[in-house]
Amino acid sequence: MIAALMMLGTSAAFAGDSEPLKAVLAAKDFAQASQLLKQNLGQMANAAEKAKAYDHVTKLALKTFDAQNAIEAANVQAKLLKQKVTPYDTLAYYQAAYDATVNAVECAKYDAEPNEKGKVKPKYTDGLATTVGNARLQLVTAGNYYAQRNDQDNILKYWGTFLDTDSNPMFAKTHDSEKQYLGQVAYYTALYANQAKQYDRAEKYADIAMQDTAMRKQAETFKYAMAQMNLKTHADSLAFANKMKATYDADPTNETVFGLLCNMYSGMGMDTELNAVLDKAIATNPNNFTAWAMKGQNLVNKESKKQNPNYDECINDFKKAIAIKADNSVVLTYLGFALNAKASAINGNVAAQKQLYTESMGYLEKAKEVDPNRQQSNWAYPLYQCYYTLYGANDSRTKELEGMLKK
Repeated sequence: MIAALMMLGTSAAFAGDSEPLKAVLAAKDFAQASQLLKQNLGQMANAAEKAKAYDHVTKLALKTFDAQNAIEAANVQAKLLKQKVTPYDTLAYYQAAYDATVNAVECAKYDAEPNEKGKVKPKYTDGLATTVGNARLQLVTAGNYYAQRNDQDNILKYWGTFLDTDSNPMFAKTHDSEKQYLGQVAYYTALYANQAKQYDRAEKYADIAMQDTAMRKQAETFKYAMAQMNLKTHADSLAFANKMKATYDADPTNETVFGLLCNMYSGMGMDTELNAVLDKAIATNPNNFTAWAMKGQNLVNKESKKQNPNYDECINDFKKAIAIKADNSVVLTYLGFALNAKASAINGNVAAQKQLYTESMGYLEKAKEVDPNRQQSNWAYPLYQCYYTLYGANDSRTKELEGMLKK
């Protein structure tokens, strides 16, 4: 009995490939092998067989990739020698790079599963890592090709796959060579994913882009703008504001999050929370431009709704902001608006009014100089008020702005 059991164990240990696996291994064409793998995967004996099948399919994809790559290399030489070039299938080359990458990832997944003894002994991953790693980098080139044609689906297919596999240990050796363009690829893929309404992917790719110092602010601004656009209810807005508060508390130097948090509180009428954040920011850093600007903006919006407004405090806040950053057209315009509003509320003191309009004009002309096309702020109307009051309706400066406002 013992001998029989030993023989049974031996035969199981050295059992040959299952029929479903043999069918895949017998295929010499990638398309056929890939189709058979999909059909037979669930019938294979274990993870080891699945890894072996994916290794075979990956190598068939690499065969196509290498063949096209060899043609391209030969063509480069032929052009140098002014010889005839061989037709080159760019799309097949890109597709083969994609096929090799996704199948190699599946191979590595099953290759990393414990065997019947509970031990992990990868058999194929190391062998594929270098060759597939090089093919995977061509997904970036493929994405560029389709980006030039504004082909959203293929951009997400190639750039998305490149990014989705970036954290896979199998491709760790290529990370250094990716650093120069990873952030840009991630940022633009996030834009396309958002355009396709694939918001989870867009956020994921924005997070990758934010790891690149050069792309961080741009990607962060996009990520939070996208999140804001998808807020549907007050509860959504409150939850997002709380998330931004937690992010800001963790990094009080993040001006993007700070400004967004203030805008959220302001938009939801949460004045107590807004003032607490602003006061804390100013106490921490008296030269916080954004905090002074937001404080002034919040006050001017509140005062403009009152029967007897008092613009002195917001004017003071805006002046503190421009003392820190003098070339911000938005704050310069807000300051001009507040000075004009204060002037218009004065009755019976023309000299005091003109003094305020003159002061306002200086700030608004600076805003015009900084932002001549009014891309950030609409300084034209408050500056028109200044010119009209100080120089009259027929002055050339007044007429120029009047024509601008009518366009």
